[in-house]
Amino acid sequence: MNGDTGFWNWDHAAASFPDILMKFLTVTLVVTVIGSIIAAVLGLAIALGRRTAPRPIASIITLLMNFVRMTPLVVQLLFAYYVFTTVSPLVLGIVIIGIHYATYMAEVYRAGIEAVPPGQWEASTALSMSRGRTWAAVIIPQALRSTLPSLGNYVISMFKDTPFLMVITVTEMVRQAQLYGGKNFRYVEAIIIAGLIYLVASYLSSLLTRRLEKRLEYTTA
Repeated sequence: MNGDTGFWNWDHAAASFPDILMKFLTVTLVVTVIGSIIAAVLGLAIALGRRTAPRPIASIITLLMNFVRMTPLVVQLLFAYYVFTTVSPLVLGIVIIGIHYATYMAEVYRAGIEAVPPGQWEASTALSMSRGRTWAAVIIPQALRSTLPSLGNYVISMFKDTPFLMVITVTEMVRQAQLYGGKNFRYVEAIIIAGLIYLVASYLSSLLTRRLEKRLEYTTA
């Protein structure tokens, strides 16, 4: 076959690329973007709930958070898949991944909030700012400045964990690579193509995170 060098076949690489790229754009990327939004918002809510809620409620939130963090993502996906049988596997995957990573982002937010100097709270009180205004205008923006790199790392980790969705029948790009390999008896090209897409997307995401970090440093300076 043209382009065959033994280990690598350019024809199979070219043939597998379009379908793998399409799965990246329509599944892997969608899961990562929506899952990241869920994780970022829910993670912040968890962090604020643990800090501001009454002690019994905060303890329950902490217990649930630790339970999610200490159980494997694959187990959570399979549990949801077999319990919520009427829900689309893709939707389940997005929600479960978002919740899973929200528990990690909550810890990042917590560390960022605790790193805000006490003087900022005192200054807000002296200016007669409401508690909600203090959180929204003073504490959270400063916390984000120090937590953005870690949050970005978790987004990249979430992106690389999307292949776990194949256990609940979601065909993302790694599964698509497997399907191509099984159909054509050539796995190497398709798997390497999928890996390269992960590499490029992760690298671009890290650059974007760094750029956002610098912009946030500038706007909050």
